[in-house]
Amino acid sequence: MALRAAVLHHIRVPVQTLRLKTNPCAPSGSARLMSSHDDHLTKEEVVDRVVSVVKSFPKVDPSRVTPEVHFQKDLGLDSLDNVEIVMALEEEFKLEIPDKEADKIDSCNLAIEYIHNHPLAS
Repeated sequence: MALRAAVLHHIRVPVQTLRLKTNPCAPSGSARLMSSHDDHLTKEEVVDRVVSVVKSFPKVDPSRVTPEVHFQKDLGLDSLDNVEIVMALEEEFKLEIPDKEADKIDSCNLAIEYIHNHPLAS
């Protein structure tokens, strides 16, 4: 995780300010932001995509991957491979998993649960 943290520490993303149009009907010109996450992923979609990401990992025998597989015990991966899989999952689901949480994800099942419960997973 130290390598990941070091890389992320040096990445700079430009931030643009967002100007909101105020609602003339709103009291004192306040703006109200609304967000809809009705398109949240189903558990089946998450399972399929997580399993697919793990199967596509170069050091993995795809025939051994199931939704319950443990990365180190069942697939023989090391901790660096674990980090790479978590990074691939972040990319697949367009989310960032904090290091503390990423360290805990060592199986497909834990990845599935984390991603399915994450409100911004897409």
